Amino acid sequence: METNSTNVNGTHYTVPLLINGEEVTTETTFPITSPSTLQFLHHSSSASVAEAKSAISAATAALASWRATKPSYRRDILLRAADILAERSDEIARYMKEETGALPAFAEGFNVPTTVEMIKDVAGRLAGALGGSIPVCAQEDVSAMVVKEPMGVVLGIAPWNAPLVLGFRAFVPALAAGCTAVLKGSELSPRTFHCIGSIMAAAGLPKGCLNVIYTRQADAADVTKSLIENPAVKKVNFTGSTAIGRIIAATAGKALKPVLMELGGKASAIICEDADLQKAATQVALGSFLHSGQICMATERILVRKEIVGDFKEALEKAVEGIFGGTKEAPVLIQSAAVEKNQKLIKDAVGKGAKVVYGDVLREEDSKYRMRPIVVEGVSNEMDLYHTESFGPTVSLIEVESDEEAIALANDTTYGLTGAVFTRDLRRGLKIAGQIESGAVHINSMTIHDEASLPHGGVKESGWGRFNAEEGINEFLRLKTITFQA
Repeated sequence: METNSTNVNGTHYTVPLLINGEEVTTETTFPITSPSTLQFLHHSSSASVAEAKSAISAATAALASWRATKPSYRRDILLRAADILAERSDEIARYMKEETGALPAFAEGFNVPTTVEMIKDVAGRLAGALGGSIPVCAQEDVSAMVVKEPMGVVLGIAPWNAPLVLGFRAFVPALAAGCTAVLKGSELSPRTFHCIGSIMAAAGLPKGCLNVIYTRQADAADVTKSLIENPAVKKVNFTGSTAIGRIIAATAGKALKPVLMELGGKASAIICEDADLQKAATQVALGSFLHSGQICMATERILVRKEIVGDFKEALEKAVEGIFGGTKEAPVLIQSAAVEKNQKLIKDAVGKGAKVVYGDVLREEDSKYRMRPIVVEGVSNEMDLYHTESFGPTVSLIEVESDEEAIALANDTTYGLTGAVFTRDLRRGLKIAGQIESGAVHINSMTIHDEASLPHGGVKESGWGRFNAEEGINEFLRLKTITFQA
C-alpha cells in the first residue's frame, strides 16, 4: 500500500476524490507517471468499495431535490460550466497532456472546444427534450398523457483517451434529464477527471449531484462491480473497450439494469477511383494517426480501388510525412502494452505475407511508449491485424476491385462504429454509406467525427444506444403513461 504524498508547493500532490461536494483523500494512493516524459507527476487517491458506496449514497440523497429543479435552473448551471471550462482550458488541457501524452492539437484544439460545445448543446436542448405528449385514446371517456421522468442515479464510466469530452459526456445528459451521477474516471488520468468535478462544483451544481472517483487498477474490478450492483444505480453508461464492455454488460444484465455503451471499432475508409486523392489522403492520415490512433473511431482499414492504389499510396505517404513525420518526435501511446500489441499485430501480418509500405516498426530512438505511423499492405483475413482493433498508429491498406467488394470487407468485422467513403459522386457515396453496417458513415471526411448535434454510437460489438443530441438526453429518461377518466 502506498501512502499519501505531502504537498510542497504543488509537488507530490495527491489527487482527491469528490464525494458529496467534499474532496476526499484516501489512505491508499497510486502514482501517475507521464507517458511523454516518463517523469512522476503526482499521486492519486484510490476509491475503495466503501468510498464507492459513499458516492452512490450522496447521489441518492441529492436526487429528490435535483429532479425537482426547473429546466432553466439546470440549463444555467451547464452554461456556467461551459464558460468555466473555457476559462480554465489551459489548465485542464495541461493535465490531459501530462497524464495521457496528448499533443496540443488534440487536447486544446479538439477536446476543450468540443466539450464546451457539447455542454452548451445539451443545455440548449434540455427543456424541449423533457416534454411529454398527449396521445388520443380509443376508449371513450379516457384521456392520457405520457410524461418523461429521470431514471435516477446514473453511473458513468469514462476512459483516458479523450477524458474531457468523454468524461463530461458521461454525466452531462444525465444531469440535464434530472438524474444524479457517479463518474468513475480512468486511473490513468485522475487529475483531469478531478478538474471536471471541480468545474461543475464551481458552476453551482449542488452537492452530491455529481461524485467523481477513480481507483487503482488492482481494485478496479471489485469497485466497478459494487457500483453496478448497488440497487440505487438505475443505469450505466460506459465508453471503452469491447472486452471490458462485455464484463460491464454481463454484470448489469444480471442486475437487470440498462446500459449505454460506446465500445471499440474497426473503421474502414473506402477510396473510390473518382476520389479527390489529396483530400482523401489527408483525411485518411488524420483518421488513422490522430492521437496515435488511440480513438475508437480511428481508421483501421483503407480499402482502395485497384486502379488508383499506386497514386493513393504516394499521396498518403506525403500526407503522413507532412502531418506526423519528418524530424518530429514519435507520437506517444499511454501504455507500453499498446506499443507491444501493435508490434505483435504487425509481426504476425508480415509473417503471413503482408508488407510494411510506410514506417519503421522498430526504431531504437523511440521509447517503449512511442510509436510512429505504420501502413501495412496485403492484409488478409488470416492475419490478426485484419480482425483486431489496433487502437494504435497501425493501419491496413487493402486493394479492392469494386464497390461491392469494398462494402463486403468494411462489413467483415464484429465492430460497427463508424466509416468513411471518398468519392466525387454524392449519389454513389450515399449508396455505399447506406450499405455499411455502422453507427455513422462520413462522406469525404475522416472516420473520426464527434459533434454535439449528431447522435453518436455503434452497432454490433461497438455497442448500443446513442450519446449526443436529444437522443443522448432521452437515454436517461423513462416514459410513464398516466390515464384518467372524467
